[in-house]
Amino acid sequence: MDDDLDKDSIGRELAASIVGVCELRAARAADPAADDYPLLKQWQAKRLASTHADLLASERYRPAAGFFLSDLYGPKDFRSRDEELARVVPVMVRVLPQRALLTLLEAVRMDALSESLDTDMVLALRKAGRIRSIDWQSYAAAYRACGRRADRELQIALIDRIGKTLDRLTRMPLIRVSLRLMHGPAHLAGLGELHSFLQRGFDAFSEMKGADEFLAIIIERETALMREWFARSNAGNPA
Repeated sequence: MDDDLDKDSIGRELAASIVGVCELRAARAADPAADDYPLLKQWQAKRLASTHADLLASERYRPAAGFFLSDLYGPKDFRSRDEELARVVPVMVRVLPQRALLTLLEAVRMDALSESLDTDMVLALRKAGRIRSIDWQSYAAAYRACGRRADRELQIALIDRIGKTLDRLTRMPLIRVSLRLMHGPAHLAGLGELHSFLQRGFDAFSEMKGADEFLAIIIERETALMREWFARSNAGNPA
């Protein structure tokens, strides 16, 4: 379990994960049709907003839903955050508590896994001639064609783990103080994106005051969709 890792071990895992995601992005940048990837991300962002529209509309859950759909599971470009992280992993290991480091590690793992899955999805949609006309049926067919069910299950599990870690962080008073004190120095040091990521996650989960129900809803819905898409290639819009 990651909770059993010491800070130095987390730092090593974090550095290795950053290298992995950077290699994925470099390979994607070399793709002659690299603009296909934003098309997939845009469609997935709309799907997420539709599937979880009630959470986004909820006064209690809106901040956390927005954080998940933009900073963890959505179309946002994470290059700046991860480039900052790559430069300061040793510093992060020294100054951040274990749970904050775990949040960063799981976020980068999520990023790397999502990049890899998206690459396979783009290739499958291209093969089907649907990359520029994605709909629920073509998306489900590509999803199933890619296989990688264990990775899809891990992607959902990472949502749960990141959420639970963030929820625990909100119960550590020193984290709130540390984030506030870090704001100015982090931005001056060129670490503004990294600090903003941590601050947004902390604030979103603090406002929610308990993440169990929120996480259960997301995990149940995403798991149900995963099972449906693997069960049949002609999945319709469940919304």
